[in-house]
Amino acid sequence: MAGTFYPSDPALLLNMVNGFISAQQSDNRKTIATSPTGHKNIRALIVPHAGYIYSGAIAASAYSLLASLKEDIRRVVLLGPSHHVAFKGIAASRCQYFQTSLGDIKLDHESIKALQPFPQFTYLEKPHIEEHCLEVQLPFLQSQLDDFLLIPLVVGHTPAEEVTEVINYCAKLPHTLIIISTDLSHFHPYEQAQAIDAETCQKILNLDSTLVGDQACGCCPLNGLLQWAKQAGLKIDNLALKNSGDSAGTKDSVVGYASYVLYE
Repeated sequence: MAGTFYPSDPALLLNMVNGFISAQQSDNRKTIATSPTGHKNIRALIVPHAGYIYSGAIAASAYSLLASLKEDIRRVVLLGPSHHVAFKGIAASRCQYFQTSLGDIKLDHESIKALQPFPQFTYLEKPHIEEHCLEVQLPFLQSQLDDFLLIPLVVGHTPAEEVTEVINYCAKLPHTLIIISTDLSHFHPYEQAQAIDAETCQKILNLDSTLVGDQACGCCPLNGLLQWAKQAGLKIDNLALKNSGDSAGTKDSVVGYASYVLYE
């Protein structure tokens, strides 16, 4: 997706990502000045996956929280929907690395193999080949974390409880962060999208695991996360809620974006 969703030139890409992060960290400092509790013991993030000019700032509102955790996070479990291949279950890849313009990220194959007893788990390369929802998260992670292993999982049409089982297993691995990649509503006029996304946002904050595709394209992995978070007694905050009409798009047909942090 380099050259389309984000710059293919490493220097331009890093400059763009760092610019998003710096702007958000400045906003975070202002927020902390008035709300000293902050977010401690972060367990998961929910982030959008559009082109950076559209949703990069929204994603950065979540990734900017990782600055103090870069030495603690050694593994990232990344789950997102399948945009191009229809299937049931949760698919991993057998490849050794995922690559962006900023370099290679090694997959945690030992932990991935340990998922094989779950009947909803499978190895499928096709859903990963052209899937952007996972890849666009990687430059943010590469810029914010030190060396880490990756568990990338594309989620097909899968019940929430089956996703929850896999997340619950992965969340027990040490030094692990869970990330769900999803956008919100698609291709509604600006004000209509705002209303739809506001309702969806409230459901997410309520840890309501009954979201559907019209509310969030990543509803399957997202519902699994929300169910897991409710069972684990986690707290959740909305960090940003906007749409493409607020960034680089027109307002006649927009895509909604939001980011959230889940913490103890």
